[in-house]
Amino acid sequence: MRLNAVALGGDGPPIVLLHGLFGASRNLHSLQKALATDGHRVVALDLRNHGDSPHAKGMSYDEMAADVRETLGAMSALPCALLGHSMGGKVAMRLALDQPTLVSRLVVADIAPRGYRHGNREIAAAMLALPLHPGMTRAEANKALADGVADPATRSFLLLSLRLGGEAMPAWRIGLSEIAAGMATIEGWENGETSPYVGPSLFISGARSTYVAETDQGAIRVLFPAAQFVVLPNAGHWLHAEDPAGFLAAVAPFLKAQPVSYGAAGFGRST
Repeated sequence: MRLNAVALGGDGPPIVLLHGLFGASRNLHSLQKALATDGHRVVALDLRNHGDSPHAKGMSYDEMAADVRETLGAMSALPCALLGHSMGGKVAMRLALDQPTLVSRLVVADIAPRGYRHGNREIAAAMLALPLHPGMTRAEANKALADGVADPATRSFLLLSLRLGGEAMPAWRIGLSEIAAGMATIEGWENGETSPYVGPSLFISGARSTYVAETDQGAIRVLFPAAQFVVLPNAGHWLHAEDPAGFLAAVAPFLKAQPVSYGAAGFGRST
Protein backbone atom coordinates (compact mmCIF):
# COMPACT_ATOMS: atom_id res chain seq x y z
CA MET A 1 0.00 0.00 0.00
CA ARG A 2 1.24 3.50 -0.85
CA LEU A 3 0.88 5.70 2.23
CA ASN A 4 0.22 9.41 2.54
CA ALA A 5 3.53 11.16 3.11
CA VAL A 6 4.39 14.69 4.21
CA ALA A 7 7.97 15.77 3.45
CA LEU A 8 9.88 18.77 4.80
CA GLY A 9 13.45 19.98 4.51
CA GLY A 10 16.05 19.61 1.82
CA ASP A 11 17.41 16.69 -0.17
CA GLY A 12 19.82 15.46 2.51
CA PRO A 13 19.79 12.07 4.26
CA PRO A 14 16.20 11.00 4.91
CA ILE A 15 14.68 10.79 8.38
CA VAL A 16 11.28 9.07 8.59
CA LEU A 17 8.70 9.48 11.37
CA LEU A 18 5.91 7.03 12.24
CA HIS A 19 3.01 7.95 14.56
CA GLY A 20 1.16 5.81 17.08
CA LEU A 21 -2.27 4.19 17.29
CA PHE A 22 -5.24 6.46 16.44
CA GLY A 23 -2.74 9.15 15.42
CA ALA A 24 -1.47 10.68 12.18
CA SER A 25 1.59 12.32 10.72
CA ARG A 26 0.38 15.69 12.00
CA ASN A 27 1.05 14.54 15.58
CA LEU A 28 4.77 14.67 14.79
CA HIS A 29 4.71 17.93 12.82
CA SER A 30 6.60 20.01 15.41
CA LEU A 31 9.30 17.37 15.65
CA GLN A 32 9.41 17.10 11.87
CA LYS A 33 9.94 20.86 11.48
CA ALA A 34 12.67 20.88 14.10
CA LEU A 35 14.55 18.03 12.44
CA ALA A 36 14.27 19.59 8.96
CA THR A 37 16.31 22.70 9.74
CA ASP A 38 19.71 21.68 8.36
CA GLY A 39 19.00 20.10 4.99
CA HIS A 40 17.78 16.70 6.11
CA ARG A 41 14.75 15.37 4.26
CA VAL A 42 12.21 14.55 6.98
CA VAL A 43 9.22 12.43 5.95
CA ALA A 44 6.20 11.81 8.19
CA LEU A 45 3.89 9.00 7.12
CA ASP A 46 0.25 8.20 7.86
CA LEU A 47 0.15 4.47 8.54
CA ARG A 48 -2.62 2.40 6.96
CA ASN A 49 -6.10 3.16 8.28
CA HIS A 50 -4.78 6.41 9.79
CA GLY A 51 -4.63 10.03 8.67
CA ASP A 52 -5.03 10.40 4.92
CA SER A 53 -3.71 6.96 4.00
CA PRO A 54 -5.95 4.29 2.43
CA HIS A 55 -8.10 1.97 4.53
CA ALA A 56 -7.66 -1.79 4.28
CA LYS A 57 -8.15 -4.98 6.25
CA GLY A 58 -5.13 -6.26 8.09
CA MET A 59 -3.12 -4.45 10.77
CA SER A 60 -0.18 -6.80 11.18
CA TYR A 61 3.27 -5.34 11.64
CA ASP A 62 4.48 -7.25 8.60
CA GLU A 63 1.80 -5.51 6.51
CA MET A 64 2.45 -2.07 7.97
CA ALA A 65 6.22 -2.41 7.57
CA ALA A 66 5.68 -3.47 3.94
CA ASP A 67 3.56 -0.32 3.40
CA VAL A 68 6.38 1.84 4.76
CA ARG A 69 8.96 0.09 2.61
CA GLU A 70 6.87 0.46 -0.57
CA THR A 71 6.14 4.13 0.08
CA LEU A 72 9.70 5.12 0.93
CA GLY A 73 11.05 3.13 -1.99
CA ALA A 74 8.77 5.05 -4.36
CA MET A 75 10.04 8.29 -2.81
CA SER A 76 13.72 7.29 -3.12
CA ALA A 77 13.94 7.73 0.65
CA LEU A 78 15.77 4.51 1.48
CA PRO A 79 17.86 3.76 3.40
CA CYS A 80 16.66 6.08 6.13
CA ALA A 81 16.99 6.92 9.79
CA LEU A 82 13.67 5.71 11.22
CA LEU A 83 11.76 6.89 14.30
CA GLY A 84 8.49 5.41 15.49
CA HIS A 85 6.30 6.17 18.49
CA SER A 86 4.23 3.46 20.20
CA MET A 87 2.54 1.41 17.44
CA GLY A 88 4.77 3.23 14.96
CA GLY A 89 7.74 2.08 17.04
CA LYS A 90 6.68 -1.52 16.55
CA VAL A 91 6.38 -0.91 12.80
CA ALA A 92 9.87 0.62 12.83
CA MET A 93 11.29 -2.36 14.74
CA ARG A 94 9.65 -4.80 12.33
CA LEU A 95 11.13 -3.05 9.30
CA ALA A 96 14.59 -2.84 10.87
CA LEU A 97 14.54 -6.53 11.78
CA ASP A 98 13.21 -7.70 8.42
CA GLN A 99 15.09 -5.27 6.15
CA PRO A 100 18.13 -4.06 8.11
CA THR A 101 19.89 -2.57 5.10
CA LEU A 102 16.99 -0.13 4.68
CA VAL A 103 17.31 1.34 8.19
CA SER A 104 20.54 3.22 8.88
CA ARG A 105 19.60 3.91 12.50
CA LEU A 106 16.52 3.34 14.61
CA VAL A 107 14.68 5.30 17.32
CA VAL A 108 11.84 3.60 19.19
CA ALA A 109 9.72 5.89 21.39
CA ASP A 110 8.03 4.41 24.46
CA ILE A 111 7.32 0.87 23.33
CA ALA A 112 9.04 -2.51 23.65
CA PRO A 113 8.94 -5.63 21.47
CA ARG A 114 6.24 -7.41 23.46
CA GLY A 115 2.47 -7.59 23.86
CA TYR A 116 0.40 -4.93 25.64
CA ARG A 117 -3.10 -4.38 27.02
CA HIS A 118 -3.70 -0.70 27.71
CA GLY A 119 -7.43 -0.35 27.13
CA ASN A 120 -7.22 0.30 23.39
CA ARG A 121 -9.87 -2.32 22.61
CA GLU A 122 -12.30 -0.53 24.90
CA ILE A 123 -11.39 2.83 23.34
CA ALA A 124 -12.05 1.49 19.84
CA ALA A 125 -15.38 0.04 20.98
CA ALA A 126 -16.39 3.38 22.49
CA MET A 127 -15.52 5.19 19.27
CA LEU A 128 -17.52 2.72 17.19
CA ALA A 129 -20.49 3.14 19.55
CA LEU A 130 -20.49 6.94 19.31
CA PRO A 131 -24.02 7.91 18.15
CA LEU A 132 -23.15 10.06 15.15
CA HIS A 133 -25.86 12.27 13.67
CA PRO A 134 -26.05 15.09 11.10
CA GLY A 135 -25.08 18.46 12.52
CA MET A 136 -23.24 16.94 15.49
CA THR A 137 -20.89 19.41 17.19
CA ARG A 138 -17.49 18.64 18.68
CA ALA A 139 -18.86 19.43 22.13
CA GLU A 140 -21.67 16.90 21.64
CA ALA A 141 -19.22 14.27 20.41
CA ASN A 142 -16.92 14.91 23.35
CA LYS A 143 -19.76 14.55 25.84
CA ALA A 144 -21.06 11.35 24.21
CA LEU A 145 -17.59 9.78 24.12
CA ALA A 146 -16.99 10.55 27.82
CA ASP A 147 -18.92 7.46 28.94
CA GLY A 148 -16.37 5.18 27.25
CA VAL A 149 -13.23 7.35 27.40
CA ALA A 150 -12.90 9.14 30.72
CA ASP A 151 -9.69 11.09 30.12
CA PRO A 152 -10.42 14.50 28.50
CA ALA A 153 -7.01 14.71 26.79
CA THR A 154 -7.49 11.28 25.22
CA ARG A 155 -10.96 12.26 23.98
CA SER A 156 -9.61 15.45 22.43
CA PHE A 157 -6.90 13.45 20.67
CA LEU A 158 -9.35 10.86 19.35
CA LEU A 159 -11.83 13.47 18.13
CA LEU A 160 -9.18 14.96 15.87
CA SER A 161 -10.02 12.02 13.60
CA LEU A 162 -13.76 12.78 13.51
CA ARG A 163 -14.86 14.79 10.49
CA LEU A 164 -17.57 17.29 11.46
CA GLY A 165 -19.18 19.92 9.29
CA GLY A 166 -22.53 21.69 9.16
CA GLU A 167 -25.52 19.43 8.65
CA ALA A 168 -23.51 16.62 7.07
CA MET A 169 -23.23 13.23 8.73
CA PRO A 170 -20.01 13.06 10.79
CA ALA A 171 -17.55 10.38 9.79
CA TRP A 172 -14.32 8.95 11.14
CA ARG A 173 -11.32 9.76 8.96
CA ILE A 174 -9.51 6.67 10.19
CA GLY A 175 -10.37 3.10 9.25
CA LEU A 176 -11.94 2.54 12.66
CA SER A 177 -13.60 -0.78 11.85
CA GLU A 178 -10.35 -2.17 10.43
CA ILE A 179 -8.37 -0.93 13.44
CA ALA A 180 -10.87 -2.43 15.90
CA ALA A 181 -10.83 -5.76 14.06
CA GLY A 182 -7.03 -5.84 14.17
CA MET A 183 -6.59 -4.68 17.75
CA ALA A 184 -5.34 -8.02 19.10
CA THR A 185 -2.64 -7.97 16.43
CA ILE A 186 -1.79 -4.33 17.12
CA GLU A 187 -1.41 -5.02 20.83
CA GLY A 188 0.69 -8.11 20.18
CA TRP A 189 4.18 -8.77 18.85
CA GLU A 190 5.77 -11.65 16.94
CA ASN A 191 9.56 -11.97 16.91
CA GLY A 192 9.52 -14.50 14.08
CA GLU A 193 12.75 -16.01 12.81
CA THR A 194 14.54 -12.78 12.00
CA SER A 195 18.12 -12.06 13.00
CA PRO A 196 18.87 -9.18 15.40
CA TYR A 197 19.18 -5.68 14.03
CA VAL A 198 22.77 -4.74 14.81
CA GLY A 199 22.61 -1.12 13.62
CA PRO A 200 22.52 1.88 15.97
CA SER A 201 19.29 1.95 17.96
CA LEU A 202 17.90 4.26 20.63
CA PHE A 203 15.00 3.37 22.90
CA ILE A 204 13.56 6.47 24.55
CA SER A 205 10.78 6.34 27.13
CA GLY A 206 8.93 8.55 29.59
CA ALA A 207 9.49 8.09 33.31
CA ARG A 208 5.76 8.65 33.90
CA SER A 209 4.80 5.99 31.35
CA THR A 210 4.14 2.32 32.09
CA TYR A 211 4.94 1.14 28.57
CA VAL A 212 8.68 0.47 28.98
CA ALA A 213 10.38 -0.66 32.18
CA GLU A 214 14.02 -1.24 32.97
CA THR A 215 13.20 -4.97 32.98
CA ASP A 216 12.42 -4.72 29.24
CA GLN A 217 16.06 -3.99 28.43
CA GLY A 218 17.04 -7.64 28.24
CA ALA A 219 14.42 -8.53 25.64
CA ILE A 220 15.25 -5.39 23.69
CA ARG A 221 18.97 -6.18 23.62
CA VAL A 222 18.30 -9.69 22.28
CA LEU A 223 16.80 -8.14 19.14
CA PHE A 224 18.73 -4.85 19.16
CA PRO A 225 22.15 -5.59 20.68
CA ALA A 226 23.46 -2.05 20.06
CA ALA A 227 20.50 -0.47 21.89
CA GLN A 228 20.98 2.67 23.94
CA PHE A 229 18.37 3.76 26.48
CA VAL A 230 17.10 7.19 27.49
CA VAL A 231 14.38 8.05 30.01
CA LEU A 232 12.81 11.51 29.99
CA PRO A 233 11.97 12.28 33.65
CA ASN A 234 9.19 14.76 32.92
CA ALA A 235 7.26 12.82 30.29
CA GLY A 236 4.72 10.04 30.01
CA HIS A 237 3.75 7.98 26.97
CA TRP A 238 3.26 11.05 24.74
CA LEU A 239 6.84 12.09 25.43
CA HIS A 240 7.33 14.08 22.21
CA ALA A 241 4.33 16.24 23.17
CA GLU A 242 4.89 16.35 26.93
CA ASP A 243 8.61 17.18 26.77
CA PRO A 244 9.28 18.29 23.19
CA ALA A 245 12.58 20.00 24.01
CA GLY A 246 13.94 17.02 25.92
CA PHE A 247 12.76 14.61 23.24
CA LEU A 248 14.35 16.63 20.45
CA ALA A 249 17.60 17.00 22.40
CA ALA A 250 17.81 13.22 22.77
CA VAL A 251 16.81 12.10 19.28
CA ALA A 252 18.17 14.78 16.94
CA PRO A 253 21.90 14.09 17.48
CA PHE A 254 21.27 10.36 17.25
CA LEU A 255 19.21 10.54 14.06
CA LYS A 256 21.79 12.85 12.50
CA ALA A 257 24.64 10.59 13.61
CA GLN A 258 26.37 13.15 15.81
CA PRO A 259 28.27 11.98 18.91
CA VAL A 260 26.13 12.14 22.04
CA SER A 261 26.24 10.83 25.61
CA TYR A 262 23.04 9.57 27.24
CA GLY A 263 24.44 8.63 30.64
CA ALA A 264 22.70 11.31 32.71
CA ALA A 265 19.22 10.73 31.31
CA GLY A 266 19.04 6.98 30.89
CA PHE A 267 18.95 3.84 33.00
CA GLY A 268 22.73 3.72 32.70
CA ARG A 269 25.52 4.77 30.42
CA SER A 270 25.14 3.90 26.77
CA THR A 271 27.22 1.14 25.23
